[in-house]
Amino acid sequence: MPKRALIDSRPWLVAGIALAIAFWLVADGALGGTFKIMLKGASVAALAGYALSRSSARDARMVAAVMAAGAAGDVALELNTIAGGAFFLLSHLIAIALYLVNRRSQPSGTQRAAALALLVGVPVAAWLLAHDPMAVIYATALGGMAATAWLSRFSRYNVGIGALLFVVSDLLIFARLGGALDQTVTGWLVWPLYYAGQLLICTGVIRTVRQDHRA
Repeated sequence: MPKRALIDSRPWLVAGIALAIAFWLVADGALGGTFKIMLKGASVAALAGYALSRSSARDARMVAAVMAAGAAGDVALELNTIAGGAFFLLSHLIAIALYLVNRRSQPSGTQRAAALALLVGVPVAAWLLAHDPMAVIYATALGGMAATAWLSRFSRYNVGIGALLFVVSDLLIFARLGGALDQTVTGWLVWPLYYAGQLLICTGVIRTVRQDHRA
C-alpha cells in the first residue's frame, strides 16, 4: 500500500508508530520528563484509537481496552512502579478474557505444551531473575496472557508472537532489577520489543475481527 494511502486509512496506527519511534530516540536525551512520558503513553494509546476506528465489534473494544490499560501503565510506571504494575496487570487480565472467549477449537498437543510452558515458565523465570514475590505475581498474569494468546484463534504469527515479545521485554526488566543485565543493554531493547509486541497484538486481533465481518 502506498505511504499516502496508509496514512489516510490508518492514521492512528501511523501516529502510534511515529510516537513510539520518537520516544525511543529521545528516551535517554535531555528533553523534559513530562514530554517523554506523553510520547510514551500516547504511542500505545494511539493503538487503542486504531482498534476503535477499525471496528466496533466486542473483540475490537476489548483489545482497545488492553491497549488503553497498557498506555496508562506506561505513564504510571514513570511516576509510581506499583501503580504502573497494577495497570499492566489489568491489561493482562482483559487480554486473558479476550483470548479465552476466542479459544482455538482444537489446539494441537504442541500448542498446548507451549501454552503450559509459558504459563509456568514465565513466573519461574521472573523469580529466578528478580527474586521478588511481586514480580512473580505480575509474571503469573503475564504468562497467562501469553499462554491464552497462543491458544486463541488469533494468528500466532501476529498475536502469539506479539505476546512473546511482550514477555521477553518484561523478562529483560526483571533481569535488570535482579542485576543480571545492565541498563545499557536493556535500555535499548525493552521499548522496541514491548511496542512491537503491542502492535502485533492489536493489529492481529483487528485483522481477524474484520475478516469475521467480511465472511
